[in-house]
Amino acid sequence: MIKPIKTKKTKLKICGVKNLETLNFLLKKRVDFIGFIFFEGSPRYINLDDAEKLINKINIKSTVAVGVFVDFPLLKIQKYIKRLKLKYIQLHGKENSNYIKTIKKNYNVKIIKAIGVKNKKDLNLINEIRGVDYFLLDYKKNKKDNLPGGNSKKFNWNLLSNFNTTKKCFLAGGIKENNIMEAISLFNPYGIDISSGVEKKLGVKSLHKISNVVDLIKRINEK
Repeated sequence: MIKPIKTKKTKLKICGVKNLETLNFLLKKRVDFIGFIFFEGSPRYINLDDAEKLINKINIKSTVAVGVFVDFPLLKIQKYIKRLKLKYIQLHGKENSNYIKTIKKNYNVKIIKAIGVKNKKDLNLINEIRGVDYFLLDYKKNKKDNLPGGNSKKFNWNLLSNFNTTKKCFLAGGIKENNIMEAISLFNPYGIDISSGVEKKLGVKSLHKISNVVDLIKRINEK
């Protein structure tokens, strides 16, 4: 079983927010992390101007914005970090330790590095990539998948058996209300990352599903 750093309460990250209605609901529900996706090929893509308007609405310390990037040139990602005043970014491409080191040198940001997991060898990247504050364990896309990330698919969680790490880890990929309990009870992740699992259709969030997930995690954390 994976043994990440223990946490008293499982954090919740909702990714792919694009409109004010969803943002306000997440703030009302005190969701820990709100992800804004800047990968143009994603149905959850948001442009810089619209993201800035939403991020400026986040007015509670318990909720933080996360910019999600895929292989951005360094100059471009630094522009986003500066303009949006980001304190957390998520790297979902092939960014290496040198890339991360450069960002850390110039900006006071926490970095979440996504790792696609298909076999145990993939998990070794956790110990190889330097400068990362959190890792996000996700489904590893294949040649048929056009988008990075889970694509609503869950990777084989049994691969985490007997894997130990001192890093804080989010679990992602195909997570929804009916398997959150399993994820938390088996692996005790630092956080759960959900996007498609709280959508009523591709790229469109369901406030009802978000509410159910938030309430479920709250009940789990209160036990």
